[in-house]
Amino acid sequence: VVPIYRTPEIFLREMIESVLNQTYGKLELCLADGSGEDDTAGTVICEYVEKDPRVRYQKLGSNLGIAGNTNAAVNMAEGEYVALLDHDDLLEEHALFEIVKWLQNHPETDMVYTDEDKVTFDSKTYFNRELLRSNNYICHLLTVKKDLLMEAGLYKEEFDGAQDYDMLLRCREQAENIVHIPKILCHSMKAENLITEEQE
Repeated sequence: VVPIYRTPEIFLREMIESVLNQTYGKLELCLADGSGEDDTAGTVICEYVEKDPRVRYQKLGSNLGIAGNTNAAVNMAEGEYVALLDHDDLLEEHALFEIVKWLQNHPETDMVYTDEDKVTFDSKTYFNRELLRSNNYICHLLTVKKDLLMEAGLYKEEFDGAQDYDMLLRCREQAENIVHIPKILCHSMKAENLITEEQE
């Protein structure tokens, strides 16, 4: 699931293609677009919708913020697990395969997180409950059981800017089995590469 807000075309296309080109192809890409009157992202996404039935798109009536836009994308998802992605992330082509391989062998797993290559520090090599309470080191390509996300209450708009951390802490309270796949499966853009009008 991916929340969209006025994503520059080059980043949007790269993100979509990195998902659709996964070696594990049984997926749905749910995109909720809060770009308002700006139809740039919608025009690009509709190209992919016409070519690939795995792409699902919803144009929101207004920008609901990062939390609201993400919740709309989560509500579109029909799978048992939801992989959370930002609109400018790129996946390694085997990213979903690695996650699904783990889940098939360990169906009791509630949450799976992987590494990304924007930030590298030692604390990302294992799940550390105490560190997580003070620092969100689980960022991109987090996969969560959809039922767990719904039970935790999805994203809360009052935490926009720290919405991932808030949701993660609430999910952690209910999750019994959290797993780390120690592989770099996601490439995340640095913040300065994507400045939106909302952030200016």
